[in-house]
Amino acid sequence: MEKELLCLNKLSKQYGHKYALKDVDLSIGRGKIVGLLGPNGSGKTTMIKLINGLIKPDGGEVLINGLAPCPETKSCVSYLPDRMYFADWMRVRDLMKMFEDFYKDFSRAKANEMLKSLGISEGDRIKNLSKGTKEKVQLILVMSREAELYLLDEPIGGVDPAARDFILRTILTNYSENSTVIMSTHLISDVEKILDEAVFLKEGQIIRHDSVDAIREKEGKSVDQLFREIFSVTQSYGEVQ
Repeated sequence: MEKELLCLNKLSKQYGHKYALKDVDLSIGRGKIVGLLGPNGSGKTTMIKLINGLIKPDGGEVLINGLAPCPETKSCVSYLPDRMYFADWMRVRDLMKMFEDFYKDFSRAKANEMLKSLGISEGDRIKNLSKGTKEKVQLILVMSREAELYLLDEPIGGVDPAARDFILRTILTNYSENSTVIMSTHLISDVEKILDEAVFLKEGQIIRHDSVDAIREKEGKSVDQLFREIFSVTQSYGEVQ
């Protein structure tokens, strides 16, 4: 029997006396688009950083293909942070070269095809691109890798509805049956249509993990409606984390 792509076992992370995550258990298979859903401060970014090996847990473990985060797991994980990290002086071609140098599985042809569809040239300078276009470029680079696990932290959090549609289409069409996408968001209504599974995170703990179809069948409501019910969301859904 094939092992799960991702397993979290009693995973915990503290900042001072406060738990960002506490005793989290989670198993995710291949060929899925999984929504990591929760309001701001629920622990989504902490979980993604732990999976990516950017921070270390205070308890429990992360296993990717049965291995704790290490150079081998980093080579099969493609990570989109919740903030831009490219320097304004760089051109798109500099970013392409950087990804080629760092990642053997990066497809420049695939990236160029998506950039061309947006009218973006390799010679374009980052500082001259709009915020939404910068977000798209960053996502294109991440999704142009042949990774096994894509970790996307709030990929649609700060862009307009048209850009959201492009981003969701890019995610949907650029992962394979052997790979899985985990994307954190609190904009549930926008992403629900592409999700296979939903993980609800509240105050650092998973309170529900189920397939989207099962949620609709059992609850008789959408994932967005269930989210609003669980969290009694009153903040603006346009708020950026």
